[in-house]
Amino acid sequence: MGDGMGALDDACLGDIYELSTDASAQKMILKRDGDLQTVADDSDVGRPGAVVRLAARFTMMAPDGDKVELLALTSDETDEYWLLPLSPIGVQIEYTLVQMAQPAPEERLMDLLCISFARGTLITLGDGSQRTIEALTAGDKILTRNNGPQELRWVGHVTLRAVGAYAPVVISTGVMGNASDLIVSQHHRMFLYQRRRAQGSLKSEILVQAKHLVDGDKIFLREGGFVDYFSLVFDSHEIIYAEGIPAESLLVSEATVSRLPPELAAEVAERFPGLSQNQHFGVEAGPLDVAALRRDASKRGTGGC
Repeated sequence: MGDGMGALDDACLGDIYELSTDASAQKMILKRDGDLQTVADDSDVGRPGAVVRLAARFTMMAPDGDKVELLALTSDETDEYWLLPLSPIGVQIEYTLVQMAQPAPEERLMDLLCISFARGTLITLGDGSQRTIEALTAGDKILTRNNGPQELRWVGHVTLRAVGAYAPVVISTGVMGNASDLIVSQHHRMFLYQRRRAQGSLKSEILVQAKHLVDGDKIFLREGGFVDYFSLVFDSHEIIYAEGIPAESLLVSEATVSRLPPELAAEVAERFPGLSQNQHFGVEAGPLDVAALRRDASKRGTGGC
């Protein structure tokens, strides 16, 4: 510890990093410029118009085995590096660098975020019946947790190779009360309401990325082949029911849309110009919440949460 993380050439496997107690998040806003990502005029960091590129991928592990993936971003016009964590980082936790990689030439920052359900997922409609996600159309009434039946504005579809960040998470039948397997993208967040909070968990209502629920047994990554992903958009960010499990709809904002796969991003931007939704009131689960959920699940003898 002592030196900050940044350039790939300066990092060594086994190095230990700790988030400073006085560290603060900085908001970088990007906009799409053809196939490039550039700094937006209202970004807090970076020079407006400067091209931002993905410089490296880092994977770190906490003492309890929790893994955190970070992306190193850089600009063509500066030697600065910015780190983008793909999941929450805990303060005063010693993380060991266990993997680092140079991005593939075709890999772009905009391709890293996908918030979607896989083909075949059953979505609960406003009347309580269920329909496969690929059969939904704009105008259908979908049951939401907080606002009752809501009109579906748009269904997005993209087919991707099921590898790396695009490999889906499979939540096996029964793990979370689901009658069938639920298959979602890694960054898709499940809504968990804890009537009895897991010991150590800080909140009762939390949003947990599917990848944090992976236990390698009943909740696992499925790599190989291709996967058809579908995204749902409403007038507001909603919690809907997929295979009976509360899960989020696609949150439409400049920050999220700029990081979607380009096929989805272009269509969302065209259909919803200027739309910027607020996140559902559930709070993003941090490391303490995820660790507490895993301990609680282990005590109950179940996989996942």
